[in-house]
Amino acid sequence: MPHRSPYRRRVALLLWLGAAFIAGGIGALATRDAPAFYAQLVQPAWAPPAGVFGPVWSVLYALMGVAAWLIWQAPRGRAWPLMLFVAQLALNALWSWLFFAWHAGAAAFAEVILLLVLIAATVLAFARVSRAAAALLLPYLAWVGFASALTWALWRANPALLGALPG
Repeated sequence: MPHRSPYRRRVALLLWLGAAFIAGGIGALATRDAPAFYAQLVQPAWAPPAGVFGPVWSVLYALMGVAAWLIWQAPRGRAWPLMLFVAQLALNALWSWLFFAWHAGAAAFAEVILLLVLIAATVLAFARVSRAAAALLLPYLAWVGFASALTWALWRANPALLGALPG
């Protein structure tokens, strides 16, 4: 790593962790009433309790921040993977607003599928630079895959609260 002092690497780690947690915080602003709203929803038997989401997301944001930091440290080939990373962070924050604040089931489902595709693209781009960074994103990819199925199931089962299915 040319010209990257230990101090600069530590600061960069804090900045990448901060970026991940800021995205989470922006999404969390939309979830102030989430526990009550989530409790109103008809849920599939496999839906986790509301208390699971916070701890899971905290771990995932930490892994995401470290993964981005590993890519940032690469001597080359890091611009495109980091652009993908930032784009998926923006979509990550948006989903909570679509689902919890605006109760827009169709938009939340479409957006989470786009997010899933963007995370997969980010994993692939990260793998070209750092296998360790890509591996750190795999739990996130799996969780958003699960969240996609849950979003679909909740939207389908709650047309009065999340909007009816088209057609």
